[in-house]
Amino acid sequence: MTSGLSAQPCLRGINAAGGEFGPLPGKHGKTHIFPSDATLDYFASKGMNVIRLPFRWERVQPQLYGELDDDELERIKDTVRRATARGMTTILDPHNYAKYAGTRMGQGRVLPPAFADFWLRFTPHFANRDDVIFLLMNEPAGISAATWLPAANAGIEAIRKAGANNLIMVPGTIWTGASHWFDDQDGGSNAEVLREIHDPQNHFIFEVHQYLDRDYSGTNTTCPRVDDAILALEGVSGWFRQHGYAGFVGEFGGSSSPDCLAGIAEMASYLNSQGDIWLGWTAWAGGDWWGDYPLSLQPKDGNDRPQMKALEPHIRTPDGRIAQCLVSE
Repeated sequence: MTSGLSAQPCLRGINAAGGEFGPLPGKHGKTHIFPSDATLDYFASKGMNVIRLPFRWERVQPQLYGELDDDELERIKDTVRRATARGMTTILDPHNYAKYAGTRMGQGRVLPPAFADFWLRFTPHFANRDDVIFLLMNEPAGISAATWLPAANAGIEAIRKAGANNLIMVPGTIWTGASHWFDDQDGGSNAEVLREIHDPQNHFIFEVHQYLDRDYSGTNTTCPRVDDAILALEGVSGWFRQHGYAGFVGEFGGSSSPDCLAGIAEMASYLNSQGDIWLGWTAWAGGDWWGDYPLSLQPKDGNDRPQMKALEPHIRTPDGRIAQCLVSE
């Protein structure tokens, strides 16, 4: 089976943003927040069965090679417990763009051994749980795939050295965009370099992002590139099939403009139709502090956002079941 995985329930859900907010080091409740019970209840009530949970590496490990911060770690553990109680899997997401305190991976002291040290310390708190997935890093950017590869492999090795059999998600560089998967880079594209990812347990999938706006950034309020975004995903799908991989779309979304609403639905429909290689998706984004953020799926004044109305028909099967993914054709 792709990446050593067997058939399992599809994961379709939401980014539960807030833990990554604010300047560092920050103060919980003032600069950043983890999802409330009400937020988790809402998305679970929509049939979602996974959250992607962003946090900052620096808050969990304030010094490279140092001890973990007990308070921030406990907030993450508490969120995982509350998600689990609602039948939701948690994807743990160091939301750092392959940087630590502003220094990019591969520079200064921010080297693969430091990244491995973080994962070696962090992993035991969540090890050997089917309902906790380790995403190595959010959107590596500003570094080449060739620079990212040794860090990614060091992180994987550390997770396995800690004795954990959890599923691992591996991003590419250039914000792990499907639209950039085959782009030329010094040392090779994501598609070329990430063939060298090594997991002793062969229990990993790739994590890809894809927005629908003019520059694929998710920062614009219209979505003129839906067709191009789907073509980009089709390209990555072909790469998966060629090499026996599987994947997950960790971020996609749009505003309430009509083209974005149609695009959100089309992307979810496409991924659902390719469930033999795509484990699922988490839309961007929910979270208690979004306010009037154009891409928010957080309910407002007790009412669903238009984006949720577009997405909801694609969360479960028509008869309300959780679909099965990674089923051999």
